[in-house]
Amino acid sequence: MLNEITSASAAPSLPELLEAWRRLRQEQPQLRARDLAERLGVSEAELVASRCGDGVTRLQGPWAGLIRALPELGPVMVLTRNEHCVHEKKGAFANIEIGGSMGVVLDEAIDLRLFLRHWVFGFAVREESRGRWLRSLQFFDGDGRAVHKVYLTEHSLQDAWSGLVARFAAPVQSPLLELAAVEDPLPLRRDDEAVDVASLREQWRRMRDPHDFFALLKKHEVTRTQALRLAGAEFARRVDGGAVRTVLDSAAASGLPVMVFVGSPGVVQIHTGPVRNIKTVGPWLNVLDEDFNLHLREDRIAESWIVRKPSPEGQVTSLELYDAGGGQIVQFFGKRKPGTPELAAWRELAEGLADAEVPHV
Repeated sequence: MLNEITSASAAPSLPELLEAWRRLRQEQPQLRARDLAERLGVSEAELVASRCGDGVTRLQGPWAGLIRALPELGPVMVLTRNEHCVHEKKGAFANIEIGGSMGVVLDEAIDLRLFLRHWVFGFAVREESRGRWLRSLQFFDGDGRAVHKVYLTEHSLQDAWSGLVARFAAPVQSPLLELAAVEDPLPLRRDDEAVDVASLREQWRRMRDPHDFFALLKKHEVTRTQALRLAGAEFARRVDGGAVRTVLDSAAASGLPVMVFVGSPGVVQIHTGPVRNIKTVGPWLNVLDEDFNLHLREDRIAESWIVRKPSPEGQVTSLELYDAGGGQIVQFFGKRKPGTPELAAWRELAEGLADAEVPHV
């Protein structure tokens, strides 16, 4: 049944959906797939599935096996996005490690953290876009949200793509999906008055690695922005919403290498290196480099924070952006590898932003 999330009476039939999709693409070719689906009142996964047999092949796992086969494609472009930010990176899959529902890809260019319980639906897609044919592998959560996409480039091995799709094609090419709501991994938020703030601060101070932060949130049953607000200036300071533009412009001007983290429920995708070509198009702040693109809705940034976390190599400083619901949009760090301290130039840039702290509201 189409669209288990909305009422059955509101769901269009397959012919109606396909006709509306074709008409909307013709009228507004600039719309991204996520926006097309939203306009049509269905999830992005439902919209893709509706075209099974017409340029779309439904895939089946195990997804770990498919991911391990991705080096066969050669150079590709990977895309991970959330509601307000799109991260696109060119490179090749290599150094893949997967255990259970968790995995990593640790190549110089393609750097991913994988959470495979959110990889529920998969499709191979061949479609025309702005006068050229695109081939991609697209993966979605149980509620139909995209978690990751892999696009072939002009340097990819086209025959390898065909073979991979044939190996992982589902035996039944159904255009229908059974969607289900996806639970929030964090516990319910405690009221500020119920949080042991002294313990929160002490355990923050004793963290051995920035990756311990999620466990800290779970232990104290607080959201990210709540923890930042309660921890105080020793650990986090709220800064002006224009901080991200300052960071990108400064890094582009100086050549300072940065790390840019963008996550979906199923993937965190990371760029490490310089940013060069910074442009604004409407509400979007963009990095438009040859091998890395970032598209950020500046108007959706509700809170910006400079955050300090301990590590074995000393303090690690980040700029973190959040939307009005407290959802994390993107994180920026200075380029850093395990075993080395963060760049002094990055810390100086970040601390300069913290000096312009804005009051909590």
